[in-house]
Amino acid sequence: MLLEQINQPSDLKQLKVEQLPQLAADIRQFLIEKLSVTGGHLAPNLGVVELTIVMHYLYNSPKDKFIFDVGHQAYVHKILTNRKDRFDTLRKHKGLCGFVKRAESEHDVWEAGHSSTSLSAAAGMAKARDYKNEDNQVLAVIGDGALTGGMAFEALNHIGHEKTKMIVVLNDNEMSIAPNVGAMHQYLGKIRSDRTYAKLKDEVEYLLKKIPAIGGKLAKTAERVKDGLKYLVVSGVLFEELGFTYLGPVDGHDIPKLIELFEQANKIEGPVLVHVITRKGKGYSPAEADSHKWHGITPYKMESGQVVKSAGNPMYTEVFGNALIELAEQDERIVAVTPAMPGGSGLLKFADRFPGRMVDVGIAEQHAATFCAALAMEGMKPVYAVYSTFLQRAYDQVLHDICRQHANVVFAIDRAGFVGPDGETHHGVYDIAYLRHLPNIVLMMPKDENELRNMMKTAVDYNDGPIAIRYPRINVPGVEIDDVMKPIPLGTWETVREGDSAVVLAIGPMIQAAEEAAELLKREGVNLRIINARFIKPMDEEMLLSLAKEQLPMFVMEEGTVRGGFGSAVLEFYAERHIFDQTIVPIGVPDAFIEHGSIQQQREEVGLTGEHLASEVKRLLIARSDNRLTRA
Repeated sequence: MLLEQINQPSDLKQLKVEQLPQLAADIRQFLIEKLSVTGGHLAPNLGVVELTIVMHYLYNSPKDKFIFDVGHQAYVHKILTNRKDRFDTLRKHKGLCGFVKRAESEHDVWEAGHSSTSLSAAAGMAKARDYKNEDNQVLAVIGDGALTGGMAFEALNHIGHEKTKMIVVLNDNEMSIAPNVGAMHQYLGKIRSDRTYAKLKDEVEYLLKKIPAIGGKLAKTAERVKDGLKYLVVSGVLFEELGFTYLGPVDGHDIPKLIELFEQANKIEGPVLVHVITRKGKGYSPAEADSHKWHGITPYKMESGQVVKSAGNPMYTEVFGNALIELAEQDERIVAVTPAMPGGSGLLKFADRFPGRMVDVGIAEQHAATFCAALAMEGMKPVYAVYSTFLQRAYDQVLHDICRQHANVVFAIDRAGFVGPDGETHHGVYDIAYLRHLPNIVLMMPKDENELRNMMKTAVDYNDGPIAIRYPRINVPGVEIDDVMKPIPLGTWETVREGDSAVVLAIGPMIQAAEEAAELLKREGVNLRIINARFIKPMDEEMLLSLAKEQLPMFVMEEGTVRGGFGSAVLEFYAERHIFDQTIVPIGVPDAFIEHGSIQQQREEVGLTGEHLASEVKRLLIARSDNRLTRA
């Protein structure tokens, strides 16, 4: 394989242009083989093979800066920068990251797990280059789906105003994770399909060149003719009006044409937008046929494309989606809203059943939040289905437009807690801390699928402001389901296991960890009481006051950040009431970013396991016993 000769970008530059298609074929085969074992983002990377090769062939990374929007489309970049030998560890604990990672390589200059940040980052790096009087090039690779993100438009506007020298590579594959929506998608579709402009533009330029001398007013008239032609057939007008020189569209799998276009871009002063048309999943027929399914894929059989599935209970996401359909059958106010994640959020069946009540706003979390607020104020019941990590992006709108205005919005917060291989950019461990301090919001987390269904009924029936349900990216425990969903009294907890040695307040999957700890402790004569603290806000104040009277040591276990989390809320409760003799031990995610691996490995790393809880309970009980003996 030609790929065996390539370890650094400098090796790539030794090849002839005629050899590059063979290298592209080798890389595709490499990706298909490796990801069949590890899983990962296959379709996006198969689509950018030629584009990435050409970038490294023409430019000099890391002097020239390559900034990949989101970062999951950088596998080819990793292969060409001396990391192909580590692909067996992709997305595994202590292995190669599935996103761009600065600590991995000097060629990774910007990290991103969220969309639409690349243009702002590129603008900053280009400006820093100018301040330092350096001469490197800055290239931002952004997908057409990411252009629905408002941050991308803010950056385009600023870059065009500043006339910053840089290249924006628009990787146009008509897909982000789900099929793209909105006016920008339709606009790009017109450019993709309309070849008239390119042909007429070439003809006009040819005719102008045939005139021996055109100077002064004639030259200006000629430019106006070209501008008028541009507006007549509408190709790249939006970007040119924003201050960019628009080049393209070009076939993103045609290496000679890509090279020609980038060489043309290099000669232009100011910002350039290179419009590249690619096919997501190119070179592997299953991925080409269903690029949505193959965007991020689990291990599969390479020959057939059959996904290797592990037997088990459904995911919480699926339970949510099915329950929402049941509720929507009974309540016509319900509208599902998602920011470009209908599949990941479990809403595809809902969209089939209620196409008119399913709204995908594109990659626009902020817009989705305010949109939901307005729906609620007009008497609808919007259910905002969003990953915890993506809801972070709409913090201001949640505070200002939803909580402050008491809007009856239901938040279905998926991927709460650790998410495994996607790692630190995608963990949902901060939502408790950034939501619980907002006035008017209710925050819940279920211990199992039956409680999730009942919480959804609670949320839909609730009409006194926003209410949020957070649930993890794991399979449900597999408990019996109630025939009819029932609302849960607001702010009530439940004791799921009696005990008189110590008490643990646990939420979500931490109930199962607490049960494991209780079984370990039972063998040593320690009886652990387990309370399902399903309402994070409001808390069960009556139960908290009752527990304070018993003086049992209390452990608060959450798959969320300790700083500002549920444990902090319990500490605040007792401090505000001057109850200082209650022993409280918060157990959660420390003040650090936890890297990729399995969810179990991540929980073990931070001590969110039954074994660790049992050890902490024993340690505290021994210390209390020693103190009593000392005082005696």
